Amino acid sequence: MVLEKNFRKYSHVVVTGGAGFIGSHLCEEYLKQGAAVTAIDNLVTGSFKNIAKLEGTKGFRFIEHDISASMPDVGEFDLMLHFACPASPVDFAKMPLEILKVDSLGTFNSLDAATKAKARYVLASTSEVYGDPLEHPQKESYWGNVNSIGDRSCYDEAKRFGETLCVNFAKQHGVAVKTARPFNNYGPGLKITDGRLIPDFARDILSGRDIVMLSDGTPTRTFCYSADAIQGYMKILVKGAPGEAYNIGTETPEISVAELAEKMIALSRELFGYRGKLERKQSRDKEYLIDNPNRRCPVIEKARSHLGYEPVISLDEGLRRSLIWYSGNRDAEEK
Repeated sequence: MVLEKNFRKYSHVVVTGGAGFIGSHLCEEYLKQGAAVTAIDNLVTGSFKNIAKLEGTKGFRFIEHDISASMPDVGEFDLMLHFACPASPVDFAKMPLEILKVDSLGTFNSLDAATKAKARYVLASTSEVYGDPLEHPQKESYWGNVNSIGDRSCYDEAKRFGETLCVNFAKQHGVAVKTARPFNNYGPGLKITDGRLIPDFARDILSGRDIVMLSDGTPTRTFCYSADAIQGYMKILVKGAPGEAYNIGTETPEISVAELAEKMIALSRELFGYRGKLERKQSRDKEYLIDNPNRRCPVIEKARSHLGYEPVISLDEGLRRSLIWYSGNRDAEEK
């Protein structure tokens, strides 16, 4: 990954959720920039496998800890990236209270630590703050359409509250807080058991089964490959304005769930000789389907003009890389 070489003034970076999918990539990239990195994770959904290759690297430290209870003493630091939170629809049903705690108490504790350290801070929020949007595509100025008592509310509303905490910490304490709103990140390191669309479809493909689609296939999304997402998060820290939120994702192609499945089938036939087909099977309950947004697509003009952010990995290339990675990492089914 090619990134700007303007991170040199930062000597110590703290990544909460540092053993997670995106958090582990951030740890690796900041180590490449020459910073010391402390990863904090309670390993509820993160995996030590994601950071195993970093063990023994000069400047890297891992602390197993739940930041919902408190922040561990990490010494002086310049940057904090708060990426600690279960983020899969599977997690919403299994651990809603843990999600609410880490996005409220955990966010407060990490913001408090960043305030005392006079460090820059980035919150990993989510495109879920827009809910099932009535405005399409979604700009950062859109306030959202969220069901506060629905099956996804533990995540959606917790992230909205986390953004409010950030804005008010910035106002009251002057901490340099910026917010990222990711849109459907995917790529190597995302567990095949995660429950999101791309790893779900990859799991079916690599097991030789037909792809099972759990909706009518009409909802649309755009997907952002992990390397493009990481570029965006790092740019927010350097160029983002305190108190501001930035969509990080891709504007095109907006693709339906059914089209995504067919694309992955075609790629897998080419790569692995896959012989399966698409099976439609609406098996999730009605409430889940109501809460699941019908369309989700960002406007990234703010990130493009303010940060110089521009995703470069096409969906075809990102899916190809992901399928090859899943094929070579079959133990990704394990935690």
